[in-house]
Order: sequence, then C-alpha cells, then structure tokens
Amino acid sequence: MSYVIVPPQQASVPVLGTQDRFPVHRIYCVGRNYAEHAQEMGFTGREPPFFFLKPADTVLPVASGATGHMPYPSLTSNLHHEIELVVAIGVGGSNIAARDAARHIYGYAVGLDMTRRDLQNDMKKQGRPWCIGKGFEHSAPIGPITPAAQAGDIASAAIWLQVNGQERQRSSIDRLIWNIGETLEQLSSAWELQPGDLVFTGTPEGVGAVQRGDLLEGGIEGLGSLRVQID
Repeated sequence: MSYVIVPPQQASVPVLGTQDRFPVHRIYCVGRNYAEHAQEMGFTGREPPFFFLKPADTVLPVASGATGHMPYPSLTSNLHHEIELVVAIGVGGSNIAARDAARHIYGYAVGLDMTRRDLQNDMKKQGRPWCIGKGFEHSAPIGPITPAAQAGDIASAAIWLQVNGQERQRSSIDRLIWNIGETLEQLSSAWELQPGDLVFTGTPEGVGAVQRGDLLEGGIEGLGSLRVQID
C-alpha cells in the first residue's frame, strides 16, 4: 500500500518503567464529574455525565521525572488547567457493565485537560460546539501510564495540582460523581471503546488560569506526578 502523503506519526504515551509505548486511538473526556467543580462552573453538581473528545494527536506525553513544555496556545488570554485521572483502555467493548469495567482497563495516568476557557465560554453562549476550547495542539499533557496491577487503590487516591509551588486543586478520586466503572458503562453505551482509548475522568474544583512561564505540577497517589512548563 502507498499513501499520497506521509502518514502522521502514531500518537503514544510511555508506559512506566519500560521502553514500551501505549498507542493512542481516541481521547474521551468526562465533563463536570466532581460536584464542587460543577458548582464553580455554575451548575448543581449532580447532572448526568456527558462527554467530549480531543484528537489523539493533542497528547503531550511527559516521561517520568521530566518536564513537558506546552506552548501557550493562540487565540486565548484565559488558558485553564484541569488535573485529571486518565484511564487507558486495553480491551475494547460496547455496553460494558460497571462491574466488568476493570477487565477493560490497561492502566492509569495523570493528565491535564488544558482549556481555552474564553473560547469555550464564547461558544457556549452562542450555542455552538466548543471543540476550539478543548481540542487544540498539546491540550492533553499526560504522564506515563502505570499498569493497573501496579496502581494500588486508585479508587480512593488523592489528586492534586500546584502552579509555581502554590496549591490550586486537591481532592480524591472517590469524590467522582460517576466512578470509573460507571463512567465506562455510560461511555461504552454511546461509543464502542477500543484498545488505545484514553478516558479523562473529570477535574476537581480549583481550576484557574495559567500564564507563560508558569510551572504546573500535579499528581495522583500511586501514579506519581506530572510536570509541565507553559512556554
């Protein structure tokens, strides 16, 4: 087979402690999955789950112990951080029951859902899709994937984010409105999940703006940390 243009490089994420890479198929994100974050965005905190997607090549993989560099994106003056637990799908499927979700999970990672908040809000006001606020280049920084068997009790792990050493976000995974199993059940009823899919499970309260030169460092208990410089 020949292609009329050079095929793009496969987006991938490192696997902790190995030379292996996890190939990225799709990136799904859960909106407003912590009650306190939903409330700070003007909602009640108990809405049904909803989903949006980022292109696979928006991943910004960051190796263990390294600092990733994210260029400040165009068209925005209000770039927001959102620290999240990321679930990496190893076995695909449709209509996955929450009780069976664990067998579909390859591992977990620390991720950032970076958001051009001003553009997202403008699109919301106009009743238009807000892909421009979420799906831009480098908008999904992510640390190495820890295989599920090595991740410990992820369901109750602490999650946190600091900007320039000052804490912005802190919560626990057990405060998700829709837990990991329930999220995969809902998601797989709408899309057939595939090996290589990444699921960003939502961010806790405390989201806010960052500027060029800021250093973001976040982590999840059992998964280590993710460090990203805004350039």
